[in-house]
Amino acid sequence: MKSRLLILLMLSTSMLFAQTARKYSNEFMNIGVDAASLGMSSAVVGHTSDVNSSYWNPAGLVQIEDNQLSLMHSSYFANIANYNYIAFAKPLDSRSAIAVSFIRFGVDDILDTTQLIDEQGNVNYDRINLFSAADYALTFSYARKLPITGINYGVNAKVIRRIIGDFASSWGFGLDLGIQFQSNNNWNVGLMIRDITTTFNAWSINEDKFSQIQEAVEGQNQDIPEGTEITIPKIQFGVSKLFNFSYDYTLRTELDLNIRFEENNDLLSSSFASVNPALGFEFGYTDLVFLRAGMGNFQNELQIDNSEDLTFQPSFGVGFKYRGIQLDYAFTDIGDQSVALYSNVFSLKLDFSIFR
Repeated sequence: MKSRLLILLMLSTSMLFAQTARKYSNEFMNIGVDAASLGMSSAVVGHTSDVNSSYWNPAGLVQIEDNQLSLMHSSYFANIANYNYIAFAKPLDSRSAIAVSFIRFGVDDILDTTQLIDEQGNVNYDRINLFSAADYALTFSYARKLPITGINYGVNAKVIRRIIGDFASSWGFGLDLGIQFQSNNNWNVGLMIRDITTTFNAWSINEDKFSQIQEAVEGQNQDIPEGTEITIPKIQFGVSKLFNFSYDYTLRTELDLNIRFEENNDLLSSSFASVNPALGFEFGYTDLVFLRAGMGNFQNELQIDNSEDLTFQPSFGVGFKYRGIQLDYAFTDIGDQSVALYSNVFSLKLDFSIFR
């Protein structure tokens, strides 16, 4: 009974409120990519300038000089869920570039016990099957420099695929827009608008599977919910500054504001929009070794006595770069300062100039 209720809940929460904007629709697309960026608490939209710009701000893709490949892996919820990412970027000419990236966030080998008890009430463990609940995103990016010096733009076209075993699946489509301004004195400004046209997901439910759990709650007459949902736009605005000390040391700082058009527990929140800041630092030595730190995800958490405490999510990261190979590590939510679970993130970036 509990397993049937769980699957019924998964289906219902995935497709409830048909044709309405969902507060947490396609939330796996907000996790972030690249250990270097996550080590700075995702405060990178202003200065991002490599293959991972296809996620953070596609306008930064115009800064790459050769083909680049990026790989990332992270585990969540005590290794129950796995998050994997791969991206490839290629400059077309001195003014434009393209990229393609792929994300998978999934929980595999989930026990399907909906048929555990047969029609006679007997428990039969041979009737247990395994299934996966996985989210996929394929993104195509294009970036170009504008005739105005220092201003670049980029666009993403996203295809979303979400699958809950044989029970339900969906297709989604959306667009992102990114703009970046680079000054001559090492100041960068970036703007990323995700789901600028809203991202539309269309769900389909396996009616045979649904009928097997439809009466999981006795006395209730569940109907198949409508199968459409809309993800509302989100904005990330960032300002970055690079400081050079002598010839060997650099310090990059960035402050980002993450804006959602909804009321939640963010640091600043209203019925119209909520704003959550993120601050990141990157200390570099001879463009070889990097130390990173950041603070983000500031939340006004309601306590048991109805008071509110301000929590945040600190992060730390290190990176090593030799020629065209860069290996990065990030540890998020140091000391368990927020309700978000900590995670160890590893990523690898390869610049194809190494083969020249």
